[in-house]
Amino acid sequence: MRSRTSSWFETKIRYRKTMEDGMEKPVTEQYVVDALSFSEAETAITEEMAVYISGEYKITDIKPAAYGEIFFSDADKDDRWFKAKLQFITLDEKTQKEKRSTTTYLVQAGSLQGAVKHIEEVMGGTMIDYVIASLQETQIMDVYEHHAQKRNTEERNDVPEYEQKAE
Repeated sequence: MRSRTSSWFETKIRYRKTMEDGMEKPVTEQYVVDALSFSEAETAITEEMAVYISGEYKITDIKPAAYGEIFFSDADKDDRWFKAKLQFITLDEKTQKEKRSTTTYLVQAGSLQGAVKHIEEVMGGTMIDYVIASLQETQIMDVYEHHAQKRNTEERNDVPEYEQKAE
C-alpha cells in the first residue's frame, strides 16, 4: 500500500468502446487525474486515453475531487475504487467534548472487506483515533498520476559558446 496526496480531478469521458463481442458501444467512463487546474486535467485525461480511443470522444465532466489523498494497492486483483469517509476523533481541551472531523479518501481494493483492510493498514500506523463513517464503491475506472518528466542526465556543457575552443 502507498498513499499519495495531491490535487485530484474526477473526469468523465464518452467514447465508442469495442466490446468483447466486437461490437462498438457508446460508453461514459469516469477517471481520476492528478492536475492543478481544469485545463491540465483535460489535457491529462486526453493524453492518457489517446491510447485506448480510436475515433471521436467527448469529455463530459471535470470536477475537483472531494478527496485529497488516495490509497493505492500493489495487488493485481485490486481493480475497484472505493470512496471512504473517515471521522477523526479528537478531544476539545476546554470543553472535554469529543470532536469529529470528516475526511474523504479514495481506496483501491478488490472488495469492500479489502478496502477496510487497506484503510486499517494505512491508518494503523498513525496515533489518530478514527471510525469509518461510510465506504462505498465508485464507478471510477482508473486513476492517472502525474509523473514529472525526468531531466536529461547527460553531461551538459555549461561553457558559453564564445569561450569554447574551435575544433
